[in-house]
Amino acid sequence: MNMYNPPHPGEFIYEVYLEPLGFSCRFLAKQLGVASSTLSRVLKGQSAVSPEMALRLSKVLGRTPESWLAMQNAYDLWQAKQHLNLSNVHPVNFSMA
Repeated sequence: MNMYNPPHPGEFIYEVYLEPLGFSCRFLAKQLGVASSTLSRVLKGQSAVSPEMALRLSKVLGRTPESWLAMQNAYDLWQAKQHLNLSNVHPVNFSMA
């Protein structure tokens, strides 16, 4: 199922957890055991959620690590679809090989 313009996981974290609950980046970073600058880059969409970060987010915020990675993957794929020109890419007919 294709999603239209899925949010970056950092945007999701900010809108669902930080903003409504009044938590700061610094507070959440401390709970995650990472530098606040590291979390800040994720929240701003400048860094992706890595498998390690997905494990940390899962323990601190809930959801499965796989769901955090799936959210990142959906965002990355949608972004790639917006910018990649596939007009010069052609399928291979393997039955002829």
